[in-house]
Amino acid sequence: MLTNAILIAAFFLVTAAIGIYSKKQAQSRDDFVLGGRRVGAWFSAFAYGTTYFSATIFVGYAGQFGYTFGISAFWIGIGNALIGSLLAWVLLGRRTRVMTKHLCASTMPEFFQRRYDSMALKLVSSLIIIVFLIPYSASVYKGLSELFASAFGLDFVWCAVGMALLTCIFVVAGGYMGTAVNNFIQAIIMLVGIVLIVCSVLSVNGGFMGSITALSQVQNPAAPEFSGSFTSMFGPDPLNLLSVVLLTSLGTLGLPQMIHKFYAIKDEAAIKKGTIISTAFAVIVAGGSYFMGGFGRLFTTPVTESGAVAYDKIVPNMLTEALGDGSVLIGIVLIVVLSASMSTLASLALTASSTAVTDLFKSIRPIKKESREVLFIRVLCAAFISLSLVLALAPNSMITNLMGISWGALAGSFLGPFLYGLFWRRTTRTAVWTSIVVGVGLVTANLLFPFTTSSIAGAGAMIASLVLVPLVSLLTPAPKKDVVDFAFSCYDREVVVKSSSRLESSEK
Repeated sequence: MLTNAILIAAFFLVTAAIGIYSKKQAQSRDDFVLGGRRVGAWFSAFAYGTTYFSATIFVGYAGQFGYTFGISAFWIGIGNALIGSLLAWVLLGRRTRVMTKHLCASTMPEFFQRRYDSMALKLVSSLIIIVFLIPYSASVYKGLSELFASAFGLDFVWCAVGMALLTCIFVVAGGYMGTAVNNFIQAIIMLVGIVLIVCSVLSVNGGFMGSITALSQVQNPAAPEFSGSFTSMFGPDPLNLLSVVLLTSLGTLGLPQMIHKFYAIKDEAAIKKGTIISTAFAVIVAGGSYFMGGFGRLFTTPVTESGAVAYDKIVPNMLTEALGDGSVLIGIVLIVVLSASMSTLASLALTASSTAVTDLFKSIRPIKKESREVLFIRVLCAAFISLSLVLALAPNSMITNLMGISWGALAGSFLGPFLYGLFWRRTTRTAVWTSIVVGVGLVTANLLFPFTTSSIAGAGAMIASLVLVPLVSLLTPAPKKDVVDFAFSCYDREVVVKSSSRLESSEK
């Protein structure tokens, strides 16, 4: 316990020190929010990955869906890597960086305003971002605190408060660059840690083959080896599995906190390298987390007072059993989850606060001094983290429900408008409004009058956005030619590259 406490304390000190040291690089709004748009490949890729994968994934989703789907939950991690990382970087990386800089947009609502010539879109989209990022942020607290409480016996409240204070220190002081540097260190910890964790979990039942054999006989111990659905390729519920893959993978193409990382990329080389690094990171971290969660049934199943499975406690429970209460590996696990959680929470706070100041407050009352604008963003970062903490402390706020609501509403509203806005000149303002209404409406209706799981509702909202935006655009009047021409003129600008990268047009 003493060794683990020292490890956690050292992690806290290093994290806080980086944030304070980075303060001198976060004086202007552009520096505080985007790192001056000069963030390199490794920092950008790890910032993307650590924002993507938090305690919500490691504890909540890996626990619930590993328990539900068995070894087939690994497909969720593969989807995260191929769709949520690789496809996102290939489709959006370059075009997002080019068009957002051309339109002088530092947030997604600013992009919507200038791309679709609508102040109302800017205001409404900013409100949606602020409202629906809060439950996601709350889910991050929940995942981390459940694991801390399991390992140290600490009360959930104190775990959540400690995390909130530390995150406030480094994100409020250091802004984007302070967060990016911390993300780099945290990503390395996550990569090493997840490998150690998976190996430890498998060793309990005699390694990979022993664990697979044990899992295959969970439903019927007398059945032949590898006959159970929990070791089958698509698990016991393929449709629900597909909805989770779509929710956690396709959603990143429309989430403002993920898209924000492309705004800050330094250059073309950073995009190419970042694509590879981010995808590899996702395979290891997401794939490892869901793979580990797939063996949750081999350990004691925690239950609530009502007798239902306590999904949020599955991963903390299996790690405690696999590693032992006094193991130093428990301390490493805690640092891994701390790293994943705080990087995500910092990114969410930065996205929400910059959106509130840039897209709401300044639209109502201009802020003349840039230093005052940065101060307001810092204050709202702290307020967002505090408000999320309050929601996390509310009873019955299960991790996967909180995350499903947030991802479904945000990606269901913005996926189509942002993606088509970068590629298709014919995308109309009416189509964007349609996507927003359907996305928020569908997720909210399912929240108030449940008719399916939050993951299926969220995935449905995303697919609806991709279908409705082009359909409505074709059925409504074309957008103003001058607005569209100006937005897409950024792609026509000629740049000079070395002949080692591209042949001249006359060469065969």
